[in-house]
Amino acid sequence: MSPAGRFAPSPSGDMHIGNLRTAVLAWIWARRTGRDFVMRIEDIDRVKEGAAERQLEDMRTLGLDWDGEALYQTTRHEAHAEAIEKLKARGLLFECYCSRKDIQEAASAPHVKPGTYPGTCRNLTEDQRRHERARLAKHGRSPALRLNPNVDSWTVTDELFGSVTEPIDAVVLQRGDGTIAYNLCVVVDDAYQGVDQVVRADDLLSSAPTQAYIANVLGLPEPTYVHVPLVVNEDGARLAKRDGAVTLRQLREAGWSVADVVGAISKSLGFEARTVTELLEVFDPKKMNREQWVFVPPVVG
Repeated sequence: MSPAGRFAPSPSGDMHIGNLRTAVLAWIWARRTGRDFVMRIEDIDRVKEGAAERQLEDMRTLGLDWDGEALYQTTRHEAHAEAIEKLKARGLLFECYCSRKDIQEAASAPHVKPGTYPGTCRNLTEDQRRHERARLAKHGRSPALRLNPNVDSWTVTDELFGSVTEPIDAVVLQRGDGTIAYNLCVVVDDAYQGVDQVVRADDLLSSAPTQAYIANVLGLPEPTYVHVPLVVNEDGARLAKRDGAVTLRQLREAGWSVADVVGAISKSLGFEARTVTELLEVFDPKKMNREQWVFVPPVVG
């Protein structure tokens, strides 16, 4: 299998210009390094009818192409379940009985890093686990399965950030309803598609070591990473569809051409181009603007 880069949107709605900018960068990084570029629709959660088809259409409209057919993540359940069993057999999972409220309250403790699991259920005795299973069963619930890492931290290589070491988080890998979670699916599916280069927004940088660790313990190749600058609104928050005319369709309704959209993306990166092919030709990662792009939507009407 040829090495590949990828773009993997969630079909929860139309992509905004920040998502499209990341897609363009993922495509450029793959093409300029001689890799295939593959597409994956991560449709395990938050699926809006017709969204995947609209996302693929938007990317084609921008001029992006990919190798092979788009992979739909829900077709990979058997492989995801097999990975869960491998981790379970190696003692790399533990049951978690916490509600979201439990976790939020425990995670507010001063010794817990914000956003990480506080370890509440990790070292319970078997008697305690039986009690917690019975408690959940009374409410028709089952425990989630979390990663039980045998190391404290892991290091990945990022083309823009260099060597990055982060603590391994005990992330949920299978939810209580049986749904296998993103942090496992993404690792298994990257390996399946031959992805050895992951380009995505830099707000996901801290999760890369945990995902690379999961790949390692499953005996899968660890990809290299390129975490690119985030697109934000005028308040400095991550850009969202609620910020105004930010999707490709909305921008075109506001009078922008496809060339205008690509031109804005190119300018935000420090280059002049009106098509993605032109941007591929002039793109130089060493000269790329590394600052966040503050996108101000045009006024519609």
